[in-house]
Amino acid sequence: MVVAGDFKNGVTFEDEGNVYQVIEFQHVKPGKGAAFVRTKLKNVISGSVVEKTFNPTDKFENAYIERKDMQYSYNDGDLYYFMDMESFEMLPLNSDKLPDNFKFVKEEMMCKIISYKGNVFGVEPPTFVELEIAATEPGFAGNTAQNTLKPATLETGATIKIPLFINEGEIIKIDTRTGEYLGRA
Repeated sequence: MVVAGDFKNGVTFEDEGNVYQVIEFQHVKPGKGAAFVRTKLKNVISGSVVEKTFNPTDKFENAYIERKDMQYSYNDGDLYYFMDMESFEMLPLNSDKLPDNFKFVKEEMMCKIISYKGNVFGVEPPTFVELEIAATEPGFAGNTAQNTLKPATLETGATIKIPLFINEGEIIKIDTRTGEYLGRA
């Protein structure tokens, strides 16, 4: 059990069938009336952010979010299969559980599968990946404009902007959180 008066940033708890994580909290003691706890909460499953106030004595059940490393194996239509590296069991996930930045993940990469009480609600791809440029326009000699970018298609099919001097077939490092080019691998 967690008491609202003991909230800290990052605490996860269950309230009215939803699982929340505390982003911000503030204990308020007004001149008149009882003290209360003002919070900004993130719904862990849907990702929405809400603001709520609680009585400092309100009690909630702790919510334990499980993060497990699993290897992305392959996809079959709308199903994406992940393998548990300990038991070698395959876990099929529907494409709606995958984040937008999953487009940077190729087969055999390790991802974090996020679940609550056995129900998977999210996938975290690795923060940095190294991918090959599958297609891009060639860089032109003499074009030395600073910070000029060109589109490139990666081996996973994702499209990003890269500097002019990078050519097809090169391996580059990408930040999956922002989708930005970081450098050559």
